[in-house]
Amino acid sequence: MMTDVASDIKAGEAVVSGTGAVDDGLVAELVARAQAGGVKLTGEGGLLQQLTKRVLESALEGELTDHLGHEPGERAEGGRENYRNGHRSKTVITESGPVEIAVPRDRAGSFEPQLVKKRQRRLGGVDEMVLSLSAKGLTHGEISAHLAEVYGAEISKSTISTITDSVMAGMTEWQNRPLDSVYPVVFIDCVNVKVRDGQVANRPVYMAVAVTAEGHRDILGLWIGDGGEGAKYWLQVLTEIKNRGAADVLMLVCDGLTGLPDAVNTVWPATIVQTCVVHLLRNTFRYAARQDWEKIAKALRPVYTAPTEDAALERFVEFTDVWGMKYPAIVRLWESAWAEFVPFLQFDVEIRKIVCTTNAIESINARIRKAVRARGHFPTDQAALKCVYLAVMSLDPTGTGRKRWTMRWKAALQAFDITFDGRLTAGRR
Repeated sequence: MMTDVASDIKAGEAVVSGTGAVDDGLVAELVARAQAGGVKLTGEGGLLQQLTKRVLESALEGELTDHLGHEPGERAEGGRENYRNGHRSKTVITESGPVEIAVPRDRAGSFEPQLVKKRQRRLGGVDEMVLSLSAKGLTHGEISAHLAEVYGAEISKSTISTITDSVMAGMTEWQNRPLDSVYPVVFIDCVNVKVRDGQVANRPVYMAVAVTAEGHRDILGLWIGDGGEGAKYWLQVLTEIKNRGAADVLMLVCDGLTGLPDAVNTVWPATIVQTCVVHLLRNTFRYAARQDWEKIAKALRPVYTAPTEDAALERFVEFTDVWGMKYPAIVRLWESAWAEFVPFLQFDVEIRKIVCTTNAIESINARIRKAVRARGHFPTDQAALKCVYLAVMSLDPTGTGRKRWTMRWKAALQAFDITFDGRLTAGRR
């Protein structure tokens, strides 16, 4: 029964209608005949696997026909220099599992198949599956075990590593792509990864996430550091972003990264640097006893919700009078961050609630942390960057997040254009 079903495909019956769509009636007939004959739909020897074999072999025969310029068995009008010369067996890993196919050959050996190239052992869908599983945080060993269990495909960890390495060229192209001329806000934050360099040590992977003039999210790039970055390092990163086309950034929000404000003022003199208030509060609690957290948070709220900078300073003096003796480190923390803390106080509520925190980047960081935690540590900086890049590329596959971003930023973008004297509109032209 299965032989009859497969031969229907091989014989070229109406699998595809005249409009180029799959013939639903034939598909239903094939499934029904397979089930009636006791043939599984999936798995080894199943209908899907055998159809994959037939379709691949048929396509390869078609490629050889195009290459030779004549159909199988067609008589020559004159002597031919090249003709068919049998087949060779080859097993390829597909999304249906391992499939053994007969690859046609030509006498001259000049035929170069394109659907399943010479020495190719996996179809593209398998590579995409491996990259997707890697982006979700599975280790190479877990991916290998998953493919063996679900698809019966034996793919070694070294092969999986080779597949994931293939994204590096794409990552380089992505990291150097042209950018928009103006961004209302750029958020810079980092995720720490563990890299084994003699001994396992933390490495920060920095990410710049921008909001476009249309309200979309745009991840500008990824950079790995050693934890001791200063103004020189940030000058190099920001200059790279500017050289890719970002001529103006209205505001840059960060978490007190040393040397970053100086570098911003050099690259974009008109850009306002804003410290993330949420991160500032988190750092505050590190210096306080847990039983005082609620009281301190309540005492600091009038500071970061003040209507003006002068009012915020008055509230901070009041906070210092109450808590300064017990927690002088908290007072020093806020004093050192004051210059980058107060800029958002000059804006209306639409801009305040957007730029006073790097929450816009935290959901991305959560996805990245999930991926890197599963790996434990990485052998090199490049391996760590590859993992983070794969996680970033797998964000928002349905596009739902993109829609939410656009709606969230609509009111704020109007406020930005008014507050910054039309710089946003001018950059769109």
